Amino acid sequence: MRKPQSYRRKVSGLLLSLTGVLALAGPGGAKEETADIVNIINFIRGVEPRTQMDLVEPVREQLALGKKHRLPTTWLIQYDALIKPEFTDLLKREMNAGDEIGAWLEVVQPQVEAAGLKWRGRFPWDWHTDVGFTQGYAVKDRIKLLDLYMEKFQEVFGKLPESVGCWILDAPTLNHLRDEYGIIAACNCKDQSGTDGYTLWGGYWNQAYYPSRLNAYMPAQTKARQLDVPVFRMLGSDPVHQYDHGIGTTWQGVVTLEPVYRPGGGDPSWVDWFFNTNFNRPSLGFSYMQAGQENSFGWPAMSAGLIDQYAKLAALRDEGKIRVETLAASGQWFASKYETTPATAVVAMEDAAEEANRSIWYESRFYRVNFSWERDRWRIRDLHRFNENYEERYLHRRVEGPTAIYDTLPVLDGFHWSRQGELAGIRAVVHEKGESRPLLTKGEPRVEETSPESLAITCNLAAGGVLRVTCEPTRLHLQLTGDAAPADWGLELGWADGVKIPVTRVGRHGIDFRHEGFSYSLDCGSSGVSRAKDANRISIGSTRGSVEFDFASGSSGS
Repeated sequence: MRKPQSYRRKVSGLLLSLTGVLALAGPGGAKEETADIVNIINFIRGVEPRTQMDLVEPVREQLALGKKHRLPTTWLIQYDALIKPEFTDLLKREMNAGDEIGAWLEVVQPQVEAAGLKWRGRFPWDWHTDVGFTQGYAVKDRIKLLDLYMEKFQEVFGKLPESVGCWILDAPTLNHLRDEYGIIAACNCKDQSGTDGYTLWGGYWNQAYYPSRLNAYMPAQTKARQLDVPVFRMLGSDPVHQYDHGIGTTWQGVVTLEPVYRPGGGDPSWVDWFFNTNFNRPSLGFSYMQAGQENSFGWPAMSAGLIDQYAKLAALRDEGKIRVETLAASGQWFASKYETTPATAVVAMEDAAEEANRSIWYESRFYRVNFSWERDRWRIRDLHRFNENYEERYLHRRVEGPTAIYDTLPVLDGFHWSRQGELAGIRAVVHEKGESRPLLTKGEPRVEETSPESLAITCNLAAGGVLRVTCEPTRLHLQLTGDAAPADWGLELGWADGVKIPVTRVGRHGIDFRHEGFSYSLDCGSSGVSRAKDANRISIGSTRGSVEFDFASGSSGS
């Protein structure tokens, strides 16, 4: 079922209208300049083969919570729930006026068979990626599954969904849904490695991005290759502890806002810390978090945490500190404000575990970087390049087997390049008598927004002097200043013994990489670069007291 051109024109007109409203609102309208946005997204499965539970109860209770607190909610419905009146009639009867219904795109047996395809799953809903996700099907069959879903959705609700979500989304699916049905917003899973059988790694850490038409997980750099559907990151990851959780194992644990997890969204004190971190620290364009819970965890497991979170979100909304809205509303706002993916940040100056750990994430459409502190020791824990020409693995073929991988281009991967007790990172060092020692910091870093897309981090050094890091959309600049600052300093990129990394060449002023057959580089400006005596160290020298990485060159080429 193809949507007529008139529908797509209607969507475009709506976005233009919204743009005008926001423009009239100006700096004083609804925290326009630095919006703090929350989406409550509850998605609905029709079956849970792993255990016996009441799947309708969580939906009924979530509807009541939303009504009690007047909180707009996004309901994303899976096909097996879409064909069951016990779910659809409940939504039609009890939804609040400000709620929306969208599509949850995991694939189930009745959908596959209705499309004339063969079901290969173990159960009517099977979480293995080769049967339970669109990536498990040939591109032509994905289109059949999507068209069938849209036809059924319109039959049940009398309209088409404006927003869609799934743990993992592929480019052919998003391209088709945008081009043929005019969707305006999407959401996918947080970064994770191996959890639940799928890996999403190195992408936009939080907030939202416009993906490449060749890779649903990769932010686009140019309008020519950009798909104009913002993809919002789900679950609300702990910016300090989620990244390292599970180093040395084959999969990560989960520390997120989901109310079934402790530490995480089931712990009221953690929730207070997480809200404070997101809403009261620099975030550049906007801060964002996704609350809510899928019904297949059952109401008893989620109830306490969800009740606590809804009450806190309502209080913050009433104080004018946050905006709680649907996913489609966020997509409309994003499209009206940003032509390309904006730079955003997540700044955590405290640790929910009450330890002396800190973490700062910065991301633009060209790269992402994370700065991590353990007391006075700091490192760049993660650095990934974005390139819109890096195709996802499932652009033309389907996934074979129960696991799937989406990634970007690693320059420094602090999770996969580490071992227990041997953490990969880029560290500042001072050179003395042919050896190097780490430059330690002292006190809390100071973070400020120096422009709408730039973040500055300033740290006092324990040995004297000041380290200043400037994050800009295409440039990362580190500089030491002050009379006591050491002159002979630089950076060391290091990784654990025995780990194979994708470096192909260390040049005089840069490093070349090749990942999954795709070539890219790190441009270090005028800094001298050399392979250290140790096989797992690369030295990057400073020039006139600074080191600079340039991400503009080669951003849209291979």
